[in-house]
Amino acid sequence: MEPIPNDLILEIFSRLPAKSVIGFRTLSKHWASMLRSPVFTELFLTRSSNRPRLLFAAERNGEWLFFSSPQPQNRYEKSSHLDYHTKFSGDVSRFICSYVSGLLCFPDLWLSKDASPVICNPTTGMYESLPDLMRYKNARGFLGFDPIGKQFKVLSEAYPFSDQREHHEILTLGTEELSWRSNIISCPAYDRSLSEGICINGVLYYLAQTLGVPSCVIICFDVRSEEFKYFDAGCFNDQLDDTSGLILVNYEGKLSGINWKYGQAGERRTVELRMWVLEDAEKHEWVKYVYTLPENEVLDSCDFSVAGVTTRGDIVLCMKYTCKPFYVFYFNPERNTLQSVEIQDFGANLEAVENCGRVYAFVNHVEDLRVNKGKQLKSSISQVKHLCSCCNKVSQPDYHYQKA
Repeated sequence: MEPIPNDLILEIFSRLPAKSVIGFRTLSKHWASMLRSPVFTELFLTRSSNRPRLLFAAERNGEWLFFSSPQPQNRYEKSSHLDYHTKFSGDVSRFICSYVSGLLCFPDLWLSKDASPVICNPTTGMYESLPDLMRYKNARGFLGFDPIGKQFKVLSEAYPFSDQREHHEILTLGTEELSWRSNIISCPAYDRSLSEGICINGVLYYLAQTLGVPSCVIICFDVRSEEFKYFDAGCFNDQLDDTSGLILVNYEGKLSGINWKYGQAGERRTVELRMWVLEDAEKHEWVKYVYTLPENEVLDSCDFSVAGVTTRGDIVLCMKYTCKPFYVFYFNPERNTLQSVEIQDFGANLEAVENCGRVYAFVNHVEDLRVNKGKQLKSSISQVKHLCSCCNKVSQPDYHYQKA
């Protein structure tokens, strides 16, 4: 019998989950070499990009569980099953995490007795704790990706409002010795950041408030050149007092901001989405769109958040807490359609009323083998013994993942 051609083997493996591929790498030196090759890495990324997923992080009392499910490929899908990936125990600050190209960045995570920034691959459970740094208590951290140099970088606020101290520090993943750099970073001073970041085509964006007379600006950080720019975003000024419901998104390649509010149509409560799209990046021209969502009994009565926008142009709304049934909603502005998809298999524990967890969702999740190399992420987060920040004792999980 003739051996199977390598090209066919690579094609077969490119259709497997990343966790399976990583396991097969350990079986022999030949397979390790083949499945770590640049050719296979790019092939796997291409396959994964053609089947984007919705990533879920469910948190309850410091326990984090990660799942993902396929994003709908047609308008008729009514349900989707979750794949369970990994879990860990860890307390986080009020700024949860940011997501870029398969990685999550927790800017302030208590994994042991000290809090530090942590980068985690939620699919494989591999992570890297970053060196601590001096920063003010409400500082945020952002994760960016340079698609040309294929490098991940972490940008952390230090003291962005001070002329006497460093505004930001930056760290590049994958270097021999992880360290923060600040002497080459120049950014205009601002009072505070107002949103999580979004990385689009190698540029990291986030909303900030100016010093002096309060006004909104967009801070732009080029991940490759490490240069800062900023421009006016006064269209968000009416939300300065509370930007918790505002999320920056990638809408068809354009920077956009979305929030929502309830309205009333007769006796029925309605959901109104407001979206600002940066239509002209050179002239910094924003265009506002307002949509009243089609009637949906579940959406009109539940707590939800905006997760982002899919590559198909659907705005994704996700229920905030695990329950049964649990729904994700896909609103298409061009068609004015609202698709409800029931998400199944959070597990019996999380689906129980007394154990409901807070859900954070991230759109267009792809499995990228470039972020599984040992030089980037070295440890398994599920094996960490978590010390409670209150009593300094090893905490035990309240429950284990179990399918219903």
